[in-house]
Amino acid sequence: MLDAIPDLTQPAGWLALVFAGVMGLAMLAYVVLDGYDLGVGVLLRRADDAAQKDSMIASIGPFWDANETWLVLGVGVLLVAFPLAHGVILGALYLPVALMLMALTLRGVAFDFRVKARDEHKPLWDRAFYVGSVLAGWSQGFMLGSLITGFREDFASRLFSALIGLCLLAAYCLLGAGWLIMKTDGALQLKAVRWARGSLWLTALGIAAISVATPWVSARIFEKWFSLPALLYLLPIPLLTVALFALIARSLTRLPQQLAQPRPLGVGVPFAGAVGIFLLAFCGLAYSLFPWLVMERITIWQAASAPEALMVIFYGVVVVLPVIVGYTVFSYRVFWGKATALKY
Repeated sequence: MLDAIPDLTQPAGWLALVFAGVMGLAMLAYVVLDGYDLGVGVLLRRADDAAQKDSMIASIGPFWDANETWLVLGVGVLLVAFPLAHGVILGALYLPVALMLMALTLRGVAFDFRVKARDEHKPLWDRAFYVGSVLAGWSQGFMLGSLITGFREDFASRLFSALIGLCLLAAYCLLGAGWLIMKTDGALQLKAVRWARGSLWLTALGIAAISVATPWVSARIFEKWFSLPALLYLLPIPLLTVALFALIARSLTRLPQQLAQPRPLGVGVPFAGAVGIFLLAFCGLAYSLFPWLVMERITIWQAASAPEALMVIFYGVVVVLPVIVGYTVFSYRVFWGKATALKY
């Protein structure tokens, strides 16, 4: 049974809520920011030649490492602010978490060696970067599917989680292709338009599967979405999501002609639309799961550390979070614009 929400004017009430919000913000930022460079890594194999691969690597070079800071922040908040849920979640997801960490390590090693390697060694590191990107993206989707199903271990739940892993990979490719449309030009830019088209509808399948499965696995979530008047208030979320998919599809159809112009319009539409879809999906999922950290088992207040400990951590977050946000904004402002030649 869901315990009564504690008094939000007391530290025991509002601190857990604040840390849940910080953790949610960190995970959303990670999925969007590291999502596009994971997508570029998955798409790297489809490039025609070494020059195109160099351009793709150069487009994410100043950002990819810092993007993973948000994952560290999100998991760190889960550990220190919600230790009970941390143990349950990572215990249930031990194998996909281990796979993700090994894949991210492989990506890091491959990236640093690739940019300094001789030409005859670059294909090896390209393959390693691709494999690391695929495994990291798929494992994250598998973890998302497991979270939605409440960490059930039956065959149908495992199959659903595997499907969400594939769909999240497609969504990352959509983000990555949208990023390349903005950051590159010429033949590679046109290729990125085709890659985005190929990823769009598998992304839509993933959104639809999560939208159906989430209320299916929990009567409480079904009631939250489909009782009146909540249904009317929440209707803009699916409607806007459908509208964004239609907008991206229309933009990708028109972009080849637009890119032939001296100053093409709409190059940022696919990426911005994909970010909007992720944001709407996050809002819908957060509404569905709140206040649970583990579906039907542990709420944010049940999992939270002692208020005294949370208050100490809160002061640290007040200092650290603006620094991370400021650094992220600054780095994107400095390195914005078309990717330049990759040189060492």
